[in-house]
Amino acid sequence: MNANTSRQNPAEWEESAQLLSRTARDLPPGRHQFHRERLMAQIHEIQQEERTAGAEGAATAPASTRRFRLPRPAIALPALAAALAGVVVAGVAISDGGGARDGGGAGDGGGVATGPALTTQIGAATTKGVPQLLDRISLAAGEGAHPTVKPGQYIYIESRTADTFLKTVDDKTTLASHELHRRQIWNSPDGTKGWLIDPAVNDSPEGETLSLPDEQGNIPEGGINNPTYDYLAKLTTDPDELLATIYKETKGQGNSPDQQAFTTIGDLLGETYPPAELYSALFKTAAKIPGVVVVQDAVDAAGRHGVAVARLDETSGQREEWIFDKQTNVFLGERVVQVRQNSGTEALMKPGTVTFTSAIINRAVVDGMKQTPQ
Repeated sequence: MNANTSRQNPAEWEESAQLLSRTARDLPPGRHQFHRERLMAQIHEIQQEERTAGAEGAATAPASTRRFRLPRPAIALPALAAALAGVVVAGVAISDGGGARDGGGAGDGGGVATGPALTTQIGAATTKGVPQLLDRISLAAGEGAHPTVKPGQYIYIESRTADTFLKTVDDKTTLASHELHRRQIWNSPDGTKGWLIDPAVNDSPEGETLSLPDEQGNIPEGGINNPTYDYLAKLTTDPDELLATIYKETKGQGNSPDQQAFTTIGDLLGETYPPAELYSALFKTAAKIPGVVVVQDAVDAAGRHGVAVARLDETSGQREEWIFDKQTNVFLGERVVQVRQNSGTEALMKPGTVTFTSAIINRAVVDGMKQTPQ
């Protein structure tokens, strides 16, 4: 996206926000709320800056392009990119998945984007033993406790996350990162109520609401791209049928159908709480996706070593890794590692750069919003 795009006037903000809302339904799981809340926070910040500058009679400084990516792998989304091509809201440019982000301000909270790039040794990958490993993981997943979530209750997930991204300020692009921080999210089983505390997303230590409807009164139905617990509880557990559903519902998303299917399952592992039968079926489904490999040593955001089930995105050169305990086969977290050198600005993201890392610390069912397990 052009780094020299000019600001919109206030009359255009509402129109652009509505456009974002209409296209949000095309985003992969759970990401529409992040886009909407982060975007509106940045609009508010820039409005405040301009009011202050006007009161002081100061000239408004040239607008730096604020580009950001979600706390997930940098995946190109053609449907969103087409709909938002050239759209800039108060100087906020929507990234099309290249991993570029702004240099600070609203939404950066305590994890201000000034940290160094996160790096790691690139582990060797092999296709040998993939089916056997996923069989063991599937068996362990089916044996785990997965309580039924009742109306009025909330799925609570606590994690540790960090990321590295391209930061563009005044047409100059450098690498930056959000330091490792605590992320907490609550979601009702029907997906209409929720809360998020994440200093890399919002300034307030109290967090922000994820509850619906949105500003336009929309309440998205549950689906692969909006995986509420109620939806997942009714989803097929047959691996072939499940994979067909994922391909169908994510058509046109991501850099390839296979990579997007892998990423979609990874989203379900990270911040949902699938019933035991579905949780087990997800790994059998992943085994049917071409290109899946094993990385014998990978480290999650909490520093825990494990074995990873992974897949390389041929377009971005990034490898998404799901990390499991080598003894118990329990899911620990995930990370995305740049393994191939790109050209142009993307060449700044050297092989070995960790563009995203997470570790699941707690996953539970609680009886109230913002309540944490004992």
